[in-house]
Amino acid sequence: MSQHLRGSVVVVTGGGRGIGLACAERVARAGADVALLDLLPEVESVAAALPTPSPAVGVAADVTDPASVAAALDEVSARLGRPTALVHAAGTALVGDALTTSVEDFERVLRVNLTGTFVTAQAFARLCVAAGQPGDVVAIASMSARVVNVPQRQSAYNASKAGVEALVRSLAVEWADLGVRVNGVSPGYVATEQTLGVLEGDPATADAWRSRIPLGDVAQPDDVAGVVEFLLSPASRYVLGQCLLVDGGYTAL
Repeated sequence: MSQHLRGSVVVVTGGGRGIGLACAERVARAGADVALLDLLPEVESVAAALPTPSPAVGVAADVTDPASVAAALDEVSARLGRPTALVHAAGTALVGDALTTSVEDFERVLRVNLTGTFVTAQAFARLCVAAGQPGDVVAIASMSARVVNVPQRQSAYNASKAGVEALVRSLAVEWADLGVRVNGVSPGYVATEQTLGVLEGDPATADAWRSRIPLGDVAQPDDVAGVVEFLLSPASRYVLGQCLLVDGGYTAL
């Protein structure tokens, strides 16, 4: 198995489960040391099970709180060395009619998905600049940044992920001359804890999702993680400011 990430220290937010955990497992197999940042209480035990060269680190952190993120990155630096890459997979979703969604709920989704991306990327980039070393950022956006996928109603989620894609492009241009390379991945429907309730408990909605996917089924978390690994690898060195769609062709229709 290729060890092209050996010597890297990769921080994964939202790494306790779902896409984040799949990304952590993928980069660990590629030789990286890994730190998981998550609010889940089991984040340390999840990290301990990763097949990393050095024992992986699990740290409780709130991605919307700059002080929490900075403290978590300081702990990672003390235990593993300076992070060389960031995968920001922390996120939340909200399904509900826009006429009845409260402003507080709308802002909570934006705070986690969009502000959280900025907070973690900024803290990571500051470490890179202070060390005079390059770094890579991969943010998890969504195909919902580009299409209004149905039948669910999720205006807050769609808006937040559109913001993530715009933020990726902006940071990529602004930080290119600092050596901090920023890209994103925009998945379609993925079989994670957030979607399994629908996939297993709401056949009509699940069938509606699948009927619009040319490949015929939802992605597995590792399908997304493979693209994240590519964006962290030397093979993608000339890719900048892109959010690569991993949607089974949903947005091609």
